[in-house]
Amino acid sequence: MPRTPTKKTPKAARVAAKPAASSAVAADTPAAEGPAACSLPNDMTADGKPLTSLDSLTQAAECLRTLAHPHRLRIVQMLLNGRYMVGELAEACGIASHMASEHLRLMQRCGFLSASREGRCTYYTIAEPHLANIMGCIEQRFGSPDHAA
Repeated sequence: MPRTPTKKTPKAARVAAKPAASSAVAADTPAAEGPAACSLPNDMTADGKPLTSLDSLTQAAECLRTLAHPHRLRIVQMLLNGRYMVGELAEACGIASHMASEHLRLMQRCGFLSASREGRCTYYTIAEPHLANIMGCIEQRFGSPDHAA
């Protein structure tokens, strides 16, 4: 008998569905310890700075998941320095052109890249300028050509 797929509830929804513990503390009661003592609003940090909405963080996580592949990171690294065609990107990654095309399609869908045609050639460029910051963090943490030993 075939299994019927079950729909997974996102963790954020499961956490939100749990009843909240009572955090009411009398004004003359000494501060309690633990999670019940926390009376911060869900959208502010301890110093009053606003937090990014969970919807926005969910979208960010999806896009970061898209980037989380060594070939895609190499493609981004190259495109930050100029425009390239699929074949050039495939060769630099050591993969077949159809695989590079798939990586490019996924990153285009996330809004990271744009493509422009010139005759029969399609050139890819960076559409999301913040990728330079993300790649800078990666290169700083894990090494870059400038910092190779």
